[in-house]
Amino acid sequence: MRILIIEDDNEASEYLVKAFREQGHVAEHAADGLAGYGRAGEGDYDVLIVDRMLPKMDGLSLISGLREQGVETPALILSALGQVDDRVKGLRAGGDDYLPKPYSFSELLARVEALARRRVGPKGEETQYRVGDLELDRLSHKVTVGGQEVALQPREFRLLEYLMKHAGQVVTRTMLLENVWDYHFDPQTNVIDVHISRLRSKIDKGRENPLLHTIRGAGYMIRDGAR
Repeated sequence: MRILIIEDDNEASEYLVKAFREQGHVAEHAADGLAGYGRAGEGDYDVLIVDRMLPKMDGLSLISGLREQGVETPALILSALGQVDDRVKGLRAGGDDYLPKPYSFSELLARVEALARRRVGPKGEETQYRVGDLELDRLSHKVTVGGQEVALQPREFRLLEYLMKHAGQVVTRTMLLENVWDYHFDPQTNVIDVHISRLRSKIDKGRENPLLHTIRGAGYMIRDGAR
């Protein structure tokens, strides 16, 4: 991906440029809103990361200006303002995603990658997912482990479906709350832990190499435990 980071905090921007480059992406930096506006309008970027509070031109004005000029590059807004009203304003200004500060880089990376995939164009979604001997069929709502059907509650099925769709990737608690529960509430709630525990007892019971992993300080990941 080619990413433009529009951020006036030098320490934060240097960290993000270095982190994205370590992931194999091309990351460039603009230190104020006007510079970012100019580069975003001229450059061929896959994703824009825009700080909301910027000198010379604020992030929302920058994005809305780009949209008026016909620039449709996906934009993720970073902001210390994380209330629902603030997010709504950001999305209505033309932002495609909104991540409150402080945030984890793993979540930022996952969201940026999702925006880049979305830009490539819609593809027919898979109807079946497989991780090791675990299989999920979205059409029949059937889950099997080693060929044996496993009974899941509707929310457990949605949770497993989302994890398997992102197999091999870290899925954060915030991502689960927003995509499985459709909620914006306290990420410290234990509702996720309860469902993860139930799911683990059903798909990893008696398994020497578990499929469902807790990534300390980041979230969860499902992957073939035999690898």
